[in-house]
Order: sequence, then structure tokens, then C-alpha cells
Amino acid sequence: MKEVKVKDSDLRRAAEKGMDEFVAVFNDAILEAIGGELNDKTIGELNADQITLLGYVMLRDEVMDGGFIQLIHNGLGAFVYLNPFDKALRNWGIQKLHGIVNKSHRLYKLYHEDIEKECSQEEFDALYEKYSEFDDFDDAFVEGEEGFTSLVAQYIDEHIENFATIVNE
Repeated sequence: MKEVKVKDSDLRRAAEKGMDEFVAVFNDAILEAIGGELNDKTIGELNADQITLLGYVMLRDEVMDGGFIQLIHNGLGAFVYLNPFDKALRNWGIQKLHGIVNKSHRLYKLYHEDIEKECSQEEFDALYEKYSEFDDFDDAFVEGEEGFTSLVAQYIDEHIENFATIVNE
């Protein structure tokens, strides 16, 4: 396992700024410890909670920017849907997000091959109309994002040792 370190001063500063910054301190420290990229090699260097956190941040960033279609098109669908990611969210107490991922899995299975194809911007934009069934899941995520991130921050706070070692500099 890679040792992930977070400076106590960085943690305090982030906690004062809010939950997004608090989550980002841990996400950034984990990414730094594995060289900036979660891939087949580096995933083995992390524990389940660290992987789930990186997955949550990727999911949040993609869905908030372009919905589940963008998430799938950018190659993150397999990580979200073909791993026990939704079960990890449920174990973290994020039931509503677990439900969104779990229920949208059916659409991923049906459409991911078409959505993942290389395409022009115009063809990509047309995917939103073609697969409008994702709209309700996009909306549910956007509406719940603040609460989801709050629950992620709470879980990290209650299990800090699973994410990083806090060091005094």
C-alpha cells in the first residue's frame, strides 16, 4: 500500500473552507501518492476507501460537467458500473447515490458500447437526445450532489486513518 500523507495545516485550512475542500485534500493526496493517475497498476496500491473516494470525485466531476453520458463516453463507466463502487457508496451511508448508480446500471449495459465510441462533438451532443433516459439520473445527481459530498466528507472524517496519515510539518 502506498503511504498517503496529509499535512495537518492543509487539513485544517481545508476544513475551514468547507466540505469540497476537505474532500479535495484527501483526493489530491491520494492522487499524488500514486503519480496522479488511477490505472490498472496504481489501483493495487490503494485500499478500498481510497479507491472509492477517487471514484466518487471522478463521478461527481464528470456528471456535474456533462452527465452520465459524458462519464461513460470518457471511459469511466466500467469503473463505476463494473466494480463494487455502488456497494461501497451504500456502505458509506450514501443510499440515494447508491440507488442512482444501481438504477442507471441498466442503461449503461444497454448503451455503453455506442456511447463509448469515438465521435465528433456534434455526434457526442446528439447522444444526449438519443439517450435521454439518463436525464433523470443526471438531475437526481445534480440535486443531491451537495448532500452526497457532505456524506463523503463525513465518512472521511470518521475514518481518516483509511485515507491518509496526518502529519505535522
